[in-house]
Amino acid sequence: MFMETRSSLRQICSTTFMLREQEGYAAELERTFIAIKPDGVQRGLISEIISRFERKGFKLVAVKIVIPSKDFAEKHYHDLNWRDLSLMGCAISLAPDRSLPWVWEGEGAIKYGRKLIGATDPQKSEPGTIRGDLAVVVGRIHGSDGPETAKDEINLWFKPEELVNYTHNAEKWFYGDN
Repeated sequence: MFMETRSSLRQICSTTFMLREQEGYAAELERTFIAIKPDGVQRGLISEIISRFERKGFKLVAVKIVIPSKDFAEKHYHDLNWRDLSLMGCAISLAPDRSLPWVWEGEGAIKYGRKLIGATDPQKSEPGTIRGDLAVVVGRIHGSDGPETAKDEINLWFKPEELVNYTHNAEKWFYGDN
């Protein structure tokens, strides 16, 4: 019985390794920008949102509390069509109260960060996502939508010396180096 179980376990591990090789680690280590806007800060949702990113396996490499000016918020949303009043609300929702910008790091952090956040419209967000569970109106949490955007947003909100590099003790458990 023991030998059969050991053989089965070896086969499962071998198959898992082959599947992983075929996937080619589709996701790679990257950084993403996430911002909790003033309503999330005021509603006390910070720890709930942090826990979702930590449980996914991401590590926090930068965080601060800021009160962005309207001009700064417009810089952040420079690529929006300002004729659309609902989009203008996204920038205005950042100012003039406390926001919590973060930089999270991990394999596929941009793609999976967006999945954790959910669809832009909370009414179209799936249950289990941050917006699906916690938001009522559009524009209350922000997440980078691609590598270039993440890089630009991180550089806008953080100085290079504010970003930390470290190895989290649990990384081997998230990424399989055990």
